Amino acid sequence: MSEHERDLVGYGAEPPHAAWPGGARVAVSLVLNYEEGGERSVVEGDPASEGYLHEIIGAPPVVGGRDLNVESMFAYGSRAGFWRIHRTLAAHGVPLTVYAVGRALERNPQVARAMADAGWEVASHGWRWIDYRHVPEDVERADIARSISTIERLVGRRPVGWYTGRTSPRTRGLVAGEGGFLYDSDDYSDDLPFYVEAAGRPHLVVPYSLDANDFKFLIVHGFTTAEDMLAYLIDTFDTLHDEGAERPRMMSVGLHCRITGRPGRIRALDGFLRHVARRGGAWVATREQIARHWLTTHPPSR
Repeated sequence: MSEHERDLVGYGAEPPHAAWPGGARVAVSLVLNYEEGGERSVVEGDPASEGYLHEIIGAPPVVGGRDLNVESMFAYGSRAGFWRIHRTLAAHGVPLTVYAVGRALERNPQVARAMADAGWEVASHGWRWIDYRHVPEDVERADIARSISTIERLVGRRPVGWYTGRTSPRTRGLVAGEGGFLYDSDDYSDDLPFYVEAAGRPHLVVPYSLDANDFKFLIVHGFTTAEDMLAYLIDTFDTLHDEGAERPRMMSVGLHCRITGRPGRIRALDGFLRHVARRGGAWVATREQIARHWLTTHPPSR
């Protein structure tokens, strides 16, 4: 199917058996969005400060001047939140995929080294954490190349996964056409990876999730306490675990340094990982590992 067609059928009633390693019922993908320092800011030449996903929910962005409150809330993620999440993941010994904004990573090389030392997969989240819908094609192409080179320089390995979040109609084609990516995750339509046609060839999509995602702390009628998020994560995992007796699935968990990295929220991540370990039947994997498994076990049909 073309990258621009809507597929409302997917795998239908008979999805493929994922055959996850070890006979796992659920492949759990933990994702940390590293965006702090790449958001909109007049310091970066933007006309307005960032108005999205910070603690003052619903506040309009400041136009024509710096919003020091917002800047400091984002800075909390890179200064403190990242390290709290890092310690929690290290205590559980689980792998992680980072969606890293190139500009944000460039501004905190110590964090980049910590990601590399932990053995995390660092995928690209674009050069800036902005909406690319109206960005010219040549600028978007240049930003893709710049994000790749920055991650490779700071982490020591080029990214093989991509997630923009706020894509343009050209993003998938540009990513697939670049030639060095195994997958992209700019999709929310399934519980299993699938293929689309992009840049004239089959292209793997490893879908992401905005429901099992801590950004719901920063929207109206979303999560309020860590218990809210933990309950939702456990319900999601247990449902997929039950279904996985016959049809194994995939679960994505979205995290942000400035959100889950807060002391009142980190217990959601810790509690969820404890639950997964107790329940068993899970393959906690990076998205690269999931992509490589799918490409090998379920290659694109000719």
